[in-house]
Amino acid sequence: IGYEIAAAECHAAAADDAEPIEIVLKVEGMMCEGCASSVAEALEATGAVSGVEVDLESKLVTVSVPCESQMDGLAAMPKLVDAVKGAGFDAEPEF
Repeated sequence: IGYEIAAAECHAAAADDAEPIEIVLKVEGMMCEGCASSVAEALEATGAVSGVEVDLESKLVTVSVPCESQMDGLAAMPKLVDAVKGAGFDAEPEF
């Protein structure tokens, strides 16, 4: 629960002109465009992202998180991973 609060604070504190932080997730189990859409919709539903790009071939999902610092953006990572897992896929940060 603590990370959800941090992610919400991050999103609320983001300035309109803040550069988004990009977080890359490795998502296993995506086999088709429908899977990719499910992952993107789950991430967008968190309210913590400003953009989602899914590369089905590499199984990488790039998520843009509007925050004022990289640490604030990284605080959203557990919420993003949980959203993908909630959609039925395995996810982990790709560093």
